[in-house]
Amino acid sequence: MKIKLGQDHPLAVALFASPAVLLFIVFVALPLLLAAGATFTNHRLMSPEPTRYVGLANFQRLLALDVAVVEPLRDADGQVRTDEDGVRYPTWRQVRQMHPELATYREAFRLNLPAMLGHARVLLAASDPLFYRSLINTFLFALLVLPLQCGVALGLAILVNQKIRGRVFFRTVYFAPVVTSMVVASIVWAFMLNTDRGMLNELLRGLLGNPDAGPDWLGDSRYALPAIALMSAWQGAGFQMLVFLAGLQSISPELYEAAKLMGANSWQRFVHVTLPGLRNTIVFVLVSTTLLAFGLFTQVDVMTSGGPLDSTTTVVYHAVRSGFKEQDVGYGSTITLVFFAIVLVLSWMQRTLAAKGEK
Repeated sequence: MKIKLGQDHPLAVALFASPAVLLFIVFVALPLLLAAGATFTNHRLMSPEPTRYVGLANFQRLLALDVAVVEPLRDADGQVRTDEDGVRYPTWRQVRQMHPELATYREAFRLNLPAMLGHARVLLAASDPLFYRSLINTFLFALLVLPLQCGVALGLAILVNQKIRGRVFFRTVYFAPVVTSMVVASIVWAFMLNTDRGMLNELLRGLLGNPDAGPDWLGDSRYALPAIALMSAWQGAGFQMLVFLAGLQSISPELYEAAKLMGANSWQRFVHVTLPGLRNTIVFVLVSTTLLAFGLFTQVDVMTSGGPLDSTTTVVYHAVRSGFKEQDVGYGSTITLVFFAIVLVLSWMQRTLAAKGEK
């Protein structure tokens, strides 16, 4: 006996959706629930002690934050002490002695106030200062890579959308880094950015005629994160290029012809025809690129291991290091869950602002 089900029949819909739903439950929902449960325990990968319930201790350890205002050291006559490095302040050990409530905290950030405010130093102390540093590094990376990657992708899409010979070849070349393994690309770029024999520094030395030219790209905290952002933009721009290319090809050529008849130049056609036609595409690219930027891990793990001085440590890298290298699964799960909530809120705000801009 054969049973025919229409396309709108609930059973047919359930049968078609069941593989995707099953994969979502096994690989997304279930790990998320297990991670959420682990945040309330002291579970470790290898430990002689049994796992036990610790309540909100992991969240308190992660989010505990305090601010202390520290006065500079003064001489017997009340003058501020200075040395070759500037105004002298108490050490962190002395600060904790003056502020007993900071006994279990470590310094995360410092801000020296100007002379008109008494040279005071504002200290941000945290139970896990590396979490706040990695959170700021993650946002800095997103701010660096978002305009760079999206701008390059839009430019490449406009270029390969022109009716020129060999455009299929250029599309393939520009998309090739996307299908390249991120680990392989990171290793290659680490060689290129090497201080002594890296291709980039060799090129700078040849152009400037100075054998000492070229910074320590991955060993200097000022350049390490921008270098990783440059590499990530190069690797991911090809995908956004294809998305922008699809958006460009959906814009009616008649709009460009009408703009030409009205005397609009190339820039005016781009501003008044291309950008409005790409509004939904731009929103999608911005949201997807932001989510990928917040998930930065492989490049940091291969190229810098979070250094130098934790200047490239991201939240994801901190969570993986805590959960697997340090084997503190409960705390690593807490970092992941808190960061998931932060990214979820930011994505919602981004979509809301984009929706308001369309009205």
